[in-house]
Amino acid sequence: MTDLRSRGTFLQLPFIRKQGNIYKPNNKNMDNDSMSGMKTMQDVHTKEIDLVNRDPKHLNDEVVKVDFEDVIAEPAGTYSFDGVWKASFTTFTVTKYWCYRLLTALVGIPLALVWGIFFAILSFIHIWAVVPCIKSYLIEIHCVSRVYSICIHTFCDPLFEAMGKCCSSIRISTTKEV
Repeated sequence: MTDLRSRGTFLQLPFIRKQGNIYKPNNKNMDNDSMSGMKTMQDVHTKEIDLVNRDPKHLNDEVVKVDFEDVIAEPAGTYSFDGVWKASFTTFTVTKYWCYRLLTALVGIPLALVWGIFFAILSFIHIWAVVPCIKSYLIEIHCVSRVYSICIHTFCDPLFEAMGKCCSSIRISTTKEV
């Protein structure tokens, strides 16, 4: 750019906002040279999900882990036949596995839709109603608190200071008579 100015040719560069382009806020400069050195922000809707670790934040570690041994146990001396025990284990495990899969196939997607709508509404209300109301309240209450503070310091402070001075000369002594 300095070479072009020294030769008398001036280029007018487009205005670039410091916080980025309004349509791509994370891209400060739109030319390809600067794009290679910048961090790219991943869209949360297009990120890949982990199909192996489906609870990365360990939300259901203690709640849902129910194995055969957690539900059915035979104390020492009262054992059933080994074949019955193995068949019970297999029946329990396979039933739990396939019932869960069937329920998630039938109800999982509709519930995901319901929860998505619920959290979208909750986010909308929080962003567009709750936070502005709280900010508005804090702005309004600041004026009230200033007036209240002035009234307290004007009227109550002298009263309590005078009462404190009056009561500071009171002396109490106790004697025990036998």
